[in-house]
Amino acid sequence: MKPVCLIIGAGAGIGGHVGIRFAREGYHVVLCRRSNALGLENLIKEIEQDGGSAEGRLINIVDENAIENLVSDIEKNTGSIEVVIHNIGAQIGNRRLSETPLKTFELGWRLSCFSLFRLAYSVLPLMAQRGKGTLLVTSSTAAQRGNAGQHSHAAAMGGRRMLCQSLNAEFAMQNIHVAHIVIDGAVDAPDTLGKMLGDEAFEKLRQEKGSEDGLMLPEYIADTYFHIAQQHRSVWTHELDLRSFSDEAWWNHAVNIEF
Repeated sequence: MKPVCLIIGAGAGIGGHVGIRFAREGYHVVLCRRSNALGLENLIKEIEQDGGSAEGRLINIVDENAIENLVSDIEKNTGSIEVVIHNIGAQIGNRRLSETPLKTFELGWRLSCFSLFRLAYSVLPLMAQRGKGTLLVTSSTAAQRGNAGQHSHAAAMGGRRMLCQSLNAEFAMQNIHVAHIVIDGAVDAPDTLGKMLGDEAFEKLRQEKGSEDGLMLPEYIADTYFHIAQQHRSVWTHELDLRSFSDEAWWNHAVNIEF
């Protein structure tokens, strides 16, 4: 039976390419996303045509018991989850404090922080019983620095970073590897950046910045995820940041937000 890699947030960017990479290395990949059944089906076909093994689920992770039922079903009917990828963002755009409703702020937390807690609560004890497992968490610059207009996003991502640290503190000695991966830059991802910018602006960015490797390419991000999942525990990575060679690091980059 193949080891199972569960990916929460398997779109056409990071999540989908991580799925392709792990399937190529012999994992059975369970790809989960909120919508776009056709896109999910096409991703599964691409993996299978490459000789890999995959299945897909459409779930809304904020729904009650959605994550818990997903983990239980996979463990019962598919196989033991050895690697799980939490690849959920919570970007709601730039909003002044007065333009951020309470429900909107809370939604950011439910999407990116509470969902990770629920996922960890469901799967890490199972991994601990088996004596091994890996949890990789996609994060963003907002986990390191809060900018104007990013109240919900920064609070949620910052909380997620601390949750990764507390999970590591509890589970590392049980041979569970938890890594927090900061994506510090724009990713060539049509499902996320493409939707935020719109088709025309996204293609222009691809042509101008992407042509010179200024956009982060998800297939190479996936290489890093797979490498981390295979690390020997004497040299585990617990946190790292990735960015294009042409971008300034988050701690040097001045950001001015105009509303």
